[in-house]
Amino acid sequence: MSIPEVLSALDRIHGTVSVIGSMNADYTVTAQRLPGPGETITGGPLQLLPGGKSGNQAAAAAKIGAAVRMFGAVGSDSNADFLLEQLEQAGVDVSNVRRVLGPSGTTVIVVDAEGENIIVYSPGSNAQVTVDYVHSMKEQLVSSSVLGLCLESPIETVTVAAQMCHEAGVKVLLNDSPFTPTIPAELIEASDVLLVNEHEMAQLLGIDEPDDDDWDGFDWQNAADRMAEYGFNEAIVTLGGDGSVVLNTAAPEDQRIVRIAPVKVDAVDTTGCGDSFMGTVLAGLASGFSLQDAAKLASYVSAYAATGYGAQASYGTAAQIKARFA
Repeated sequence: MSIPEVLSALDRIHGTVSVIGSMNADYTVTAQRLPGPGETITGGPLQLLPGGKSGNQAAAAAKIGAAVRMFGAVGSDSNADFLLEQLEQAGVDVSNVRRVLGPSGTTVIVVDAEGENIIVYSPGSNAQVTVDYVHSMKEQLVSSSVLGLCLESPIETVTVAAQMCHEAGVKVLLNDSPFTPTIPAELIEASDVLLVNEHEMAQLLGIDEPDDDDWDGFDWQNAADRMAEYGFNEAIVTLGGDGSVVLNTAAPEDQRIVRIAPVKVDAVDTTGCGDSFMGTVLAGLASGFSLQDAAKLASYVSAYAATGYGAQASYGTAAQIKARFA
């Protein structure tokens, strides 16, 4: 597909998406390089930016046109209002988000001159997204086309949400991040698609990463077979600057392994790029796109995000993304 053909998909985003999970206040500072253990370095001005993997995914999907509802919890601090306001500005429905006593979720992020980062996560209110809360939101959750999940919420909460929506016919997309090597069997069974990066895939399946990051010569057929044995017939593996790979062992033979080319940009900050990829896939699946076409579009949306600072703050609207790559 040509660039205009891929980008034209932005005009067809119309689906309904539910995202349950984390919202974080990102305290972000830039520096020439990342600090080593025990080292103090000087950075630029400290910025407060909206984040959290689930909040990011919801914002990305909403900004390109999906109807998105956010589920989760914020605290009783000033960051709570900030996070909800930012999501509302992105077009996300936050009316079902619960407020609890204590701090909201936070992250501390350092970004270097090459756009790489290190992140420390403090769950705060995200740890209080309970199973009871999920049950109380059943009617709203199951009325969407797609559910997005990551693992910044309690695993039992994520599992119950997946089961509830899967049983109702809602497609469930699971992002195994922050990475856990032992996904509960009930969660695997209730998830339709897995999204991981290359490092998470290798750890999950017990596969060695290729020497010199040669993903072109990697045995993707073996990875697809191992992924199916683990319990996922459909998966997307993101490769950072090398693009992504769609694995689908249930597809016709010539479509079981599809390599998605990267979109080259001058990256200034990769924070939240993976979440914008996930959010785009959620929006695409909710709009009836194939997993392959959703991943192709996500390459452009996440590349756009790499050209700005922060997570949600760097996400583009459909019009901005089309204008950037047209």
